[in-house]
Amino acid sequence: MVVNSTRSVTDRYREFSEQQARGVSPAYAELTARISEDEELCALIAALPPGNKQQPNLLLAAVRFLGGPHERWTPFRAWTLAHWDAVRAVVLTRFTQTNEPARCATLLPLLAALPQPLALIEVGASAGLCLHPDRYAYRYDGGAVLGSSPATFDCRTEGPAPLPTALPDIAWRAGIDLNPLDPTDEDDVRWLQSLIWPGRAERPRQQLAAIEAVRTAPRPRLVRGDLVDELPALAADAPADATLVVFHTAVLTYLPLARREEFAALVRALPGHWISNEHHTVLPWLDAPAPDDEHLLTLALDERAVAFTAPHGQSLHWFGAASATGETGATGAASATPPA
Repeated sequence: MVVNSTRSVTDRYREFSEQQARGVSPAYAELTARISEDEELCALIAALPPGNKQQPNLLLAAVRFLGGPHERWTPFRAWTLAHWDAVRAVVLTRFTQTNEPARCATLLPLLAALPQPLALIEVGASAGLCLHPDRYAYRYDGGAVLGSSPATFDCRTEGPAPLPTALPDIAWRAGIDLNPLDPTDEDDVRWLQSLIWPGRAERPRQQLAAIEAVRTAPRPRLVRGDLVDELPALAADAPADATLVVFHTAVLTYLPLARREEFAALVRALPGHWISNEHHTVLPWLDAPAPDDEHLLTLALDERAVAFTAPHGQSLHWFGAASATGETGATGAASATPPA
């Protein structure tokens, strides 16, 4: 039993190194490759609850959160083994919930094109940083800055992207998360920083700037719980005179396919719109091409794919015509359906 579980961990960490970390974070690519070859560490990881608690990025973030080394293998291994009980405790109580506010740059063309004002619900909201797209500034293709904020996000574009000329008008905002974080809590901020992979120095700075931009703003309502279970009641609380927008980025990958299909059926039944920004394999019924770069996400409005986006909001690759809203209107009118 342990042997099979350990082998699964071995494969998972090797695949993470080769398919996700390579070319993005050399330190994490090296550490996870070495972990996959280390029987002692693999056995400890295999003893954790199966599934998300064995994620490579969760383990690595836990070590960083506790102040452990995370750049070179030998000190990382020695420290992690010596402090395993503390690492395990963090893994069991925390979640991978990287809050990447720069993704708002890729969501903004859709949000700004919808009928205003908006009522936003983010599933997998973490600390709710992406619920404040109107409190950040944006610069597309090195042009003029839209907005004024401590946080300015740069985004490269390709294709006829309908770049916004004004920030969205947001009348109401709320989110759902298994473990909502507080951007005013020092430990929660340290956890958010620990989740950022080493290798891109601007991301920690951008996240802290976004936290500064929203620190004094009224906090959105963040509901603790499962996204499928909590969404109907939360959506019912949204103001009727605002356009409801349910959105998520790199969240549904953590759900089994059957649960994703259940979520999709639920969102289709709601009024308003659905913005998804996920890996192309996560919503397999979308009629969208696979990107050449496996790291890219597929941005869709009401299950109509409109663009590829870089996972941290740094680029937007728009498809076809520049229309952002298309002809589908509300989510219930979208034509795409999940497989039988």
